[in-house]
Amino acid sequence: MRELKILAVVVALTLITYWGVEPFAHSQMHPHVAPADFKFNDVQEDIKDIKALKGDAANGEVLVTANCTACHSIEAKGFPQLMDNASAGAAYGVTPPDLGTSGKLYNEDYLAAFIKNPAKASKVEHKFVDGRAHPMPNYDWMQPQEIADMVAFLKSIAPKEMTNKEVYTNACQRCHSIKYGDMKGGSMAAFTSDADIKKYMGKLPPDLSQYIRSRGESYLTTFINNPQKHLEGTAMPRVGLNEEAQAQVVAYLQEVGDSKKAQREELGPKFLIYFVIFAIFAFLWKASKWRDVH
Repeated sequence: MRELKILAVVVALTLITYWGVEPFAHSQMHPHVAPADFKFNDVQEDIKDIKALKGDAANGEVLVTANCTACHSIEAKGFPQLMDNASAGAAYGVTPPDLGTSGKLYNEDYLAAFIKNPAKASKVEHKFVDGRAHPMPNYDWMQPQEIADMVAFLKSIAPKEMTNKEVYTNACQRCHSIKYGDMKGGSMAAFTSDADIKKYMGKLPPDLSQYIRSRGESYLTTFINNPQKHLEGTAMPRVGLNEEAQAQVVAYLQEVGDSKKAQREELGPKFLIYFVIFAIFAFLWKASKWRDVH
């Protein structure tokens, strides 16, 4: 009986310490941030005149072809990348994305805001001061109808389905490597060279192979949606992924960095049952041996 009392005291002190100290420490190291905003409410005022219009995909194709294909490929429409990744990275600081999937991956409102003012929409205006300009120019000189048409075209050519890896490749691999995705082939290295992306971002973006383990799903969900919530002043832009695409990115990080999660979680209840049964037998054995002593 004495051992049970001692155990109860230890458990009580442990719980008091954990619940009294750990939450405070966690709140200091990981302050609470607002949930991910997949409606991108902060851009709504900037695009209200665009949202009121119905886009014309046919005219949008003309506008995108005239204004975007000098830098961007659109493989879905037969516009190849004019420069290889190394040359594009050197010219722009980061390899421009193929636009064929943008209508699938990115929030429609974010796309309109990004076309209008890329630095503002992606929340990196603080990087482009003292004469520095975002590699993509503003198109705020366009008529709202023209931007609506461009978005309509990008949505019309977007694929219906994409795998988790394809979404990650289109959304993240221009800057980030994920070497555990293909250790031998090296096909998951960042498209932009280390030297160019370091110059553009200010530091080398991390390899994401183990970020699902080191940061966790909750952190990644809010960080990808808006990096400034966690690291104010960071050079990483807000990507603008819609909720489905972002979930696929996190799922791919899970596939690469924590592929045994399902098996590990399946074993958890079995281990707990084993420990409970073991504890019962241990207590009964101890009671039988110490009965005469007490």
